[in-house]
Amino acid sequence: MANSRLTTTLVSFLVLSLAVSSITAQEKLAEKQVDVVVEGVVYCQSCDLYGTWSLTGAKPIEAATVSVICKDHRNRVRFYKAFHTDNNGYFYAQLLGFKMSHALLDHPLHSCRVKLVSSPLENCNLFSNIDYGLYGAPLRYEDKKLVGKNYEAVIYAAGPLAFRPAHCTPKEQSIKPED
Repeated sequence: MANSRLTTTLVSFLVLSLAVSSITAQEKLAEKQVDVVVEGVVYCQSCDLYGTWSLTGAKPIEAATVSVICKDHRNRVRFYKAFHTDNNGYFYAQLLGFKMSHALLDHPLHSCRVKLVSSPLENCNLFSNIDYGLYGAPLRYEDKKLVGKNYEAVIYAAGPLAFRPAHCTPKEQSIKPED
């Protein structure tokens, strides 16, 4: 009789411990995944505004390439990936694999920059430094998130960035008749 109770108690204990470990494993699987995303737009700057940071009259560039580079607090590259723009010049750069080794010093706002890489347009493929696209545009936090049941994306913005035309025709000067 005592043996039977001991066996029942042991079996109950084993079943209970398996149930608890199964629940713990399911909770780990259900942990929320948090991604870092950078978004922005790439334009072709108007010839009229060459030499300024103005994007008045600029046109978005489809299939332009930008890169996201993240360095750690020791200035070592920890993440690099190139991204392409859609037909509206918009890029959505999901930084899959980005890891912070130090929560404050390696934070995306401090460690990541977006640079221009290439433009598919032959008539608009020179780098401009609008919003520091030539040397690395810093990220801006705009309190924008995508939230799902087990997913969250913190979205940062960079730019807008722009290439400039290779050749701009000089503006015609108005000739005044002499009196």
